[in-house]
Amino acid sequence: MLSFAAISPHPPIIILSIGGTETNKVKKTIDAMKKLAEYFALAKISTVIVISPHGPVDWHRMTINTSETLHGNFLNFGDETEMNFNNDTELAEKIFKLSEQSSISVQKVRGIHLDHGTMVPLYFLAGKRSDLKVVSVAYSFLDYATHLAFGRAIYEAISWSDKNIAIIASGDLSHRLTQNAPAGYSSCGKEFDKKLIEFLEKGKVCDILALDPNLIEEAGECGLRSIIILLGALSATKSKFQKLNYEGPFGVGYLVGKYNL
Repeated sequence: MLSFAAISPHPPIIILSIGGTETNKVKKTIDAMKKLAEYFALAKISTVIVISPHGPVDWHRMTINTSETLHGNFLNFGDETEMNFNNDTELAEKIFKLSEQSSISVQKVRGIHLDHGTMVPLYFLAGKRSDLKVVSVAYSFLDYATHLAFGRAIYEAISWSDKNIAIIASGDLSHRLTQNAPAGYSSCGKEFDKKLIEFLEKGKVCDILALDPNLIEEAGECGLRSIIILLGALSATKSKFQKLNYEGPFGVGYLVGKYNL
């Protein structure tokens, strides 16, 4: 059953061994991730599904990693931390099967290392647990309706299980909030982030789906499609979004929030 759902940013800089003194600038995000981890622990999760923008994204297909074991590290960020998990292959295969039955274009991949979009949330949520199983998912660039349908297929797969299962929508919001932002500055950045958070808090899924494509493009986000998949999974529930923190000290919007199920 679905026991936990959340939105998580994924900047490696919020990990002390990577960010060093720069973590002082994102203390609120780090504190919010620690609080999210506390809620996660209370939910006694057996399997966590992480939807990442930085996995093996295929333009025309959703992607599910079906490797028996999943591995990742932060070597690209100058850190030797490694994380290893067992995949919940039964759940991964169920999601794949139900997606195909719903005519959703989906593919299975194997042997691909976990990306930082998956690793950063797990760094905080998994801690040192060796029993936590992970299902790694990547979105596509198909239309939003397909992403919602994929989320519904994920929820249906979860509903077949009596285990406590979590879904994490990994993604940063606008990458263009300040003059020194990684993607350059755009006034659309703050506007996009403000609207998205407002619509999440008010449960206005239709308004999220109707956001101006030009606004989205100008904002330079990477988390919207992860969030839409999560919203599809939550569409059969009476959940309410709770923002734990939002900030953008490095020009990228970091949103931490959970759904009260």
